Amino acid sequence: MLLYKTKKIQQGKGNRLLISITVLGSAGPIRFVVKEEDLVADVINTALKNYAREGRLPVLGSDLNNFVLYCPAVTTEVLSPWETIGSVGVRNFVLFKKPQAENAILDGKQAAMDRKRAASWKAWFNKSLTRKIVSY
Repeated sequence: MLLYKTKKIQQGKGNRLLISITVLGSAGPIRFVVKEEDLVADVINTALKNYAREGRLPVLGSDLNNFVLYCPAVTTEVLSPWETIGSVGVRNFVLFKKPQAENAILDGKQAAMDRKRAASWKAWFNKSLTRKIVSY
């Protein structure tokens, strides 16, 4: 009876790993326990929550689609969000934001358009004031 209970408990837990995730720009790694079967996307989500809970800087945000997990010891490619964390075979990872080159270009164009709008509004406002002052 006792042997049956211990097998049942061990099957429910699964293998667990203590992993260490270093966030680029942060002071030190985040360490927490995950199951081997957990997906990389779940691990990124947990890391972002722990990072925010600890109040670390720089503030990263909570959208896991903006981040990638990288294992420098195994491969030069980022890990797919759909693979399991235990399939990599290591416990040290690096978390960083995805490069936002396209968004930076779009943001630059948007900022230029905003400046033009602001400049045209200011020009109109100054013109209207000068007309009123001259008419007095």
